[in-house]
This record gives sequence, C-alpha cells and structure tokens, in this order.
Amino acid sequence: MKHVVLTGGGTAGHVTPNIAIIPRLKELGYKISYIGSHDGIEKKLIEDFEIPYYSISSGKLRRYFDPKNFSDPLKVLKGYTQARKLLKKLKPDVVFSKGGFVTVPVVWAAKHRKIPAIIHESDMTPGLANRLCIPSANKVCCNFPETIAHLPTAKAVLTGTPIREELLSGNAKSAREFTGLTTEKPAILIIGGSLGSVVINDAVRRVLPQLLEKFQVIHLCGKDKLDNSLKDTTGYVQYEYIKEELADLFALSDIVISRAGANAICEISALEKPNLLIPLSAKASRGDQILNAASFERLGYSKVLEEEALSDDVLIDAINDLYDNRQTYINAMKNSEYPNSIETIVKLIEGYQQ
Repeated sequence: MKHVVLTGGGTAGHVTPNIAIIPRLKELGYKISYIGSHDGIEKKLIEDFEIPYYSISSGKLRRYFDPKNFSDPLKVLKGYTQARKLLKKLKPDVVFSKGGFVTVPVVWAAKHRKIPAIIHESDMTPGLANRLCIPSANKVCCNFPETIAHLPTAKAVLTGTPIREELLSGNAKSAREFTGLTTEKPAILIIGGSLGSVVINDAVRRVLPQLLEKFQVIHLCGKDKLDNSLKDTTGYVQYEYIKEELADLFALSDIVISRAGANAICEISALEKPNLLIPLSAKASRGDQILNAASFERLGYSKVLEEEALSDDVLIDAINDLYDNRQTYINAMKNSEYPNSIETIVKLIEGYQQ
C-alpha cells in the first residue's frame, strides 16, 4: 500500500493544508501517518481523521535572544533521532511537510533515510523552519509567484495553498441557528488566527457599540480570550476557536476581518469574502504577513490596515468602506485563476512512489 507521512504544526496554518489533501489521498488508497509535536495544536486537529499520530520532540529556533535558545537545539536533535527511528519503522514512500519547527527533524530524517520529501511554503518568503528544510527537500511548493525567486529553481513548484473542501459548502441558515444571529443586519466574521490576536480583539471590542448599530459580529478571539462582560450583548457572539461550524460562519458573513497568515487569506479569497487584513506587525514577526497582505491588496482581493494605524476611527472607516465597496472585491476574487492546489500537490506526491 502507498504510504505518505504528513507533518506540520505549531499553528493551525501549518496543519489545515495537510487536512485539505487527506480526503484525496484516501481516495487514491494511501495509508497516511502524521508526525507532530507532543502538545501542539496539530494533535487536536488531526485526531478526528483516524490517522495514526506520532509525537516527537520539538524546539523553536528563534531569531532573537531567549534563554530557551540554549535548550531548544537539543530538543531538535532529539526530535531528529526520534524521526529517524519513526521513518525506519513506518517506511513511507514520501513525506509531505507543511512547515513549523516540528517538521525540521522530520525532513532531515527523511533525507537520511533516502525518503523523498516535499515541503510547502505558504508565505511570500520562506520562514526559518522551511529554510532549514529546503536543502533536504526534493520539491518546494509555494503559494505566491513572487516566492519562486527565493527558492532553488529545480525544486520550486507554484501550487497555491490547498483549501479544505468543506469550507466551500457552508450553510448560512445553520450558522444563524448556531449563533442566534438574525437576517436583519449584515454579519462580520473576525478571525485573529488560531491563537487569537489581543490587538484585534481589543480594537474590535472598543468600537463594538458603533459596529452593532450597522452589523452583527461573530468574533473568533482565541483560547482564553473571551470577554465575559460581553456575553449577553445582542448581535455579538464570541468563541475561542471554531472547527466544525467554520464553513457555516463563513457562509453567513458578509465581510471578514483577519490577520494575514497565508493559509487564512487564501481560504477567505477562495470563498470570495470581502476582507480587511490587519497583518501582524514587523515588530512582532519577520514581516511575512505584511508581504502577504500587500500582495492581496495589489490584486484587489483585500483592504489592508496596518496594525500601527489601528485607531478606533480608522477601523470603523475601513470596515464601512469595505462593506460599501464589497462587490468590487468580490469581482476581483471571482476573476482570479486559482491553481488546483490539491491535485497539483497530490501529483507531486504520486510522482515519488517507489
């Protein structure tokens, strides 16, 4: 039986593209195994798919000073040893890696075991984990045409990001039943990433009374970031994290406010939802979300608001402008040509069967 090992973790964005290709791999008769960290979000997200899950040690390699910089490289080396043993036991035909630091020892171990490895980079420029993996990878899939210039020519493949098919079949009526919202006002869906965004949460809650005059608000605010003082506010619902009902919430929403992680914005664009992107600031990241957002803004898919400019008045004006001009954004997304990412990636995986 054909066997593929999937790996990726740390954030939902490093897991959901793997989830997107699982149904197609199963259709083709693949045995699928997953390698992730002991306590990362990937373990929770994968558990519903009845796929064997294997945990390895994982350390984060930081570009800034942190006391953990002295111990985490040892965790990576331990993970490498564990991954080598796992791959010897599992004997997969190919490894597909979506990124995150847990994937580094897996991809390195795949090269040691002479197992082909395909990695995927969603952002405009490769992150540190993928930069460490690229020399050991056979192919590097990417999301943006601009990314190819940052990759070895012989390895680069423009695939786009796999979109979970279930997201395309949401039901607005089901979302209204789930949330208790009505048809009387348009709905805004606010997503701060799988871990939530304190900056976006605070900004939205400050202007909530003004927003609720015109809109209803569905707020995915992240773990431990609920505001209990707002739980009985009419027209406002908040959740730490949504899994099964996300497609329905998208179907109900008229516009979306989001961070600018590549997987999230590709899903939003595939659903043709007018969106306001508030990328993570360069002070708090390597700037990849800023580049992602700028690309989508150039294409006319998104309106962008820098985090540093996030005043109450500016946010309200941006939301109103997005809603008033929503059809312009919808038309731009309708006219885009998305590659069939799932089929393109699966064909790459098929090409490495032994």
